[in-house]
Amino acid sequence: MQPSVLRVQKLTEKRGVMKLLPENMKVLYFASDCMEPYVEIITVKDPKRRLSLSSSEDSEAEEPEYQEEGEDALPVLSDHSQLLDDRHLERLAAHMPPRTQGYPWQLVYSTAIHGSSLKTLYRNMAGLDSPVLLVIKDMHKKVFGAFSSHPFRVSKYCYGTGETFLFSFNPDFQAYRWSGENSYFVSGNLESLQIGGGEGGFALWLDADLYHGASFSCPTFHNAPLSTQQDFIVQDLEVWTVQK
Repeated sequence: MQPSVLRVQKLTEKRGVMKLLPENMKVLYFASDCMEPYVEIITVKDPKRRLSLSSSEDSEAEEPEYQEEGEDALPVLSDHSQLLDDRHLERLAAHMPPRTQGYPWQLVYSTAIHGSSLKTLYRNMAGLDSPVLLVIKDMHKKVFGAFSSHPFRVSKYCYGTGETFLFSFNPDFQAYRWSGENSYFVSGNLESLQIGGGEGGFALWLDADLYHGASFSCPTFHNAPLSTQQDFIVQDLEVWTVQK
């Protein structure tokens, strides 16, 4: 089920009256195959901290009601980014899950600061329990990456949920959500990090030096290759996490 907006109106009954919520408050109901249903009350006249979020690309027709009030609302970055500008943030914000809204994003790993090492990336995320945003710029100046519902770690099995998605500014923005075909969201070991999979290819693959990468179409997201070339060289890489 896609997110839907429930407008609370004044209802008069024989045994009592339900009070009308303030105009700046709305109730959101969320349900999907990968999470329990829940209700959230948000303040819609605080566009700096809240944006409506769609759970699938085909629900874009439901988004304008929120985006009209928060078109210029952007995620707040607590650190400087060499890869993300306001244009990137504006497009990505509309695809972030509700639980990330209203929180600043903190830089936890950057090749410019920490060097190029997958081990260091894992080490910097040890103890985290928040979603992460992986952003890559390749040698052809193309920006792309993935939002992961869970921080990256070494794991014997795939992990993550259907909140995970891919994106590419190549040059136009494209987002690729979970297809539901398999659950190969994220897997990692000391030799490589993989996102998406099936039929012999990964949606995004990075080596232990975070230097060589590859991107193929895969069943998990039904995505196109994120870079202009299936095999690419990483110029810069950043990982951000929600700061709670």
